Amino acid sequence: MATDNKKALVYSIMEFLEKSCKDGSVKEDSVEGIEVAIQCLGEAFDVDPTDSEQQKQYSTKPATLQNIFDVYLKTKSNKKPAAPSAATSKSAPAASSSVKDDKKTAEDLKVQGNRKVAERNYPEAIRLYSEAISHNPNNAVFYGNRAAAYSQQGNHDQAIEDSKTAIELDPSYSKAYSRMGHAHFSLGKYNEAITAYEKGLELDPSNATLKSSIEAARGKLNASSVERSASPPSSGGGGFPGGMPDLAGLLNNPAMMNMAQQMMQSGALNDLMQNPELMSNMAQQFMGGNGGGLSEMMQNPEMMDRARQFMDSMGGPNGGGNAGGNNDERNE
Repeated sequence: MATDNKKALVYSIMEFLEKSCKDGSVKEDSVEGIEVAIQCLGEAFDVDPTDSEQQKQYSTKPATLQNIFDVYLKTKSNKKPAAPSAATSKSAPAASSSVKDDKKTAEDLKVQGNRKVAERNYPEAIRLYSEAISHNPNNAVFYGNRAAAYSQQGNHDQAIEDSKTAIELDPSYSKAYSRMGHAHFSLGKYNEAITAYEKGLELDPSNATLKSSIEAARGKLNASSVERSASPPSSGGGGFPGGMPDLAGLLNNPAMMNMAQQMMQSGALNDLMQNPELMSNMAQQFMGGNGGGLSEMMQNPEMMDRARQFMDSMGGPNGGGNAGGNNDERNE
């Protein structure tokens, strides 16, 4: 036989169902089925909502079953999480251990990637950094290192994306701004490069590389502005007005710049700078046997000094800068 508590519950359920049939909560074609269910519940638990005695004994008015259930749900949502069970406690150390293993694996992969960068095997370094990220995607250094490898490979757009991700993960990571600046610089986006370098310098005010990189980018930006505003040559041919070479054209020629970088790395450019006679002879050969203005320029001490300063800014043997500002930074 049902207890009074159960009868009170069934009474409230029957009231709820009757109200739902009347207020439209139940579809019209389902009302008849609900009414049959109400009758069955009443007969099964010996409950009659029309009985005045039962109304006094079982009714919860003015509260309704819906009100009571709403209070329960709110109370449940405000409860603090229960203490972990024994089974949960046993599995927690295992999960924690797994996270530690992933981080250690990621760190080992990063170290291997750094070795490949030192060996100039950039595709393999990128693969190793990517694998490290798959084990620990929340480490900004992994993205910063991969950005440097991408730039070394000439993929500056991807380097910028990795630098952005590194900054999102760690806004205080100054090297990420340096890597982004180098990538923008290499793409000829000098304003963007300066902005990135300056943000990095705000985080690391004593960073000499960032300071020299800002100066190099500003120099490039100023040179570009001068070149755009300069009037076209009035005499001469092939970019050599008045017998003087078109230096801007030479310095923007990828083949010439590649040759200059190779000479810088081998030390040949430094030897050449110290031998004006040799440079004059080269000028004469370059001009087809008559050095003309180029030969005279190479014998001009002021022009030679400017040439050395330019090569120093490009990272030559006489200076400490570099074109992109961060190629000399080692990965962490």
